[in-house]
Amino acid sequence: MSEIDIIREVAEQVLKVPTLAGTKDSYLWDRAQRLVRNVEHICRLPELAQSNRPIDRFALTSAAYFSDAGFAHYVDAEDKTARVVLADVSVSDLRDFSAQVVTDKLLSLIAGPKIDKINRIMQESSDKQSKLTEAMILSDARNLDDMGAIGIFNEFRRYVVHGKGASDAIDSWRRKVDYRYWEARLKESFRFEVVARIAEQRFEAAEFFMNHLMIENSAKDLEDVVIESLSQ
Repeated sequence: MSEIDIIREVAEQVLKVPTLAGTKDSYLWDRAQRLVRNVEHICRLPELAQSNRPIDRFALTSAAYFSDAGFAHYVDAEDKTARVVLADVSVSDLRDFSAQVVTDKLLSLIAGPKIDKINRIMQESSDKQSKLTEAMILSDARNLDDMGAIGIFNEFRRYVVHGKGASDAIDSWRRKVDYRYWEARLKESFRFEVVARIAEQRFEAAEFFMNHLMIENSAKDLEDVVIESLSQ
């Protein structure tokens, strides 16, 4: 078994959180695989391929697999009904706990310097000033996962876990729009131009969906039909 296969196997074990019902919550594992796909494609962008920047693909892929592993820390060993929610943990705590998981789980499996590189990538992926190429790639991969349909799915999961409904999701979206949250994210969160353009396209898709959700939640489409029929 190759080292990257070992990384994948250990990450799956860590990220599939067991529940009292005997099932496994695969949310974090699913996200990790998405992040790996993102970083793999970002590495192939002409912007990077033509720059001749050295990229440690093993450390980068490993960092993508384990970048959310710190959430496992928040699942109480006696309460497997707990649900992992990305937005409920601070970025600094997440990175620290994820690094600890990497060290604990991989120390006997791969060389120490490789573990150090994986942890450095994870830590610096939250630093907008970092010039570490792998950290920049992982940062864009993570931020892209907050946009578009996937971003909406991530948000809706959080609302469901906390007992919120569609109206709460709409109110939160409106507040973010009013405060230009998404505008700032699109402007400041991406290091690579192509990824930024894709993020903007994804946001437009999310905006279309949320606008339609507002219509359905308020029954505006039904109201319009009634008003039109009464006016005839």
